[in-house]
Amino acid sequence: MFLDRKERYFQLAFNRDIDQLYRVVPHIPHSPRIFIEVGTPLLKREGMRAVRIARSLWKGSIIADLKISDGAIQEVDMAVDAGANGVTALLSAPLETLNLFVARCRERGAISMIDTLGGGDPLKKIRQMRFPPDIVILHRGRDEENVYGKLIEYKHISRLKSKYALLISVAGGVDLKQARSAVFNGANIVVGNVVSSSDPWAGLSDSGDIRDIVQKFLETVQG
Repeated sequence: MFLDRKERYFQLAFNRDIDQLYRVVPHIPHSPRIFIEVGTPLLKREGMRAVRIARSLWKGSIIADLKISDGAIQEVDMAVDAGANGVTALLSAPLETLNLFVARCRERGAISMIDTLGGGDPLKKIRQMRFPPDIVILHRGRDEENVYGKLIEYKHISRLKSKYALLISVAGGVDLKQARSAVFNGANIVVGNVVSSSDPWAGLSDSGDIRDIVQKFLETVQG
């Protein structure tokens, strides 16, 4: 999977259930700049079946948001064998795990994505690694979205990009306004959650005109 550092991408995260995948994914306009993410809650509920279904519905890039914290080789293999192009691991994972994670992703031709959820200085951790990941995700968790003063730390973007040839993804309650801010601050990838009316989190409604909404995000991200 080739990523262009000069391009910007939009990633849609599906966290709810298999039915949501079936209802929404077929209506998303195909673009090499759009990633479909099988989110952590959905993976916990359905396992690799969710990745296989996403792959059957989408010809483009699929991200398995495993947030690996141990067992990197086995979990990368599971995701790639199910059809994922990219896999995530947690920045807080042991250094040995992150080194194995990046190496295995390289061997399998998958994109390695390290998620900063939970805090910590990504530059400090990556400096200790044998190789940097392909992508660092600056992530404000869903439980943090409504906490006053809890912001996505854009300050890390220039720090990371000045040292490594990697891409930056921004996630966590991102709307169109925040997508513009993310791109302005140098992000390459903006992640939007697909949500239902009963969900308390910000995102793209699965009951609206998803094609139109996705197109607006894509235009915003690409500038």
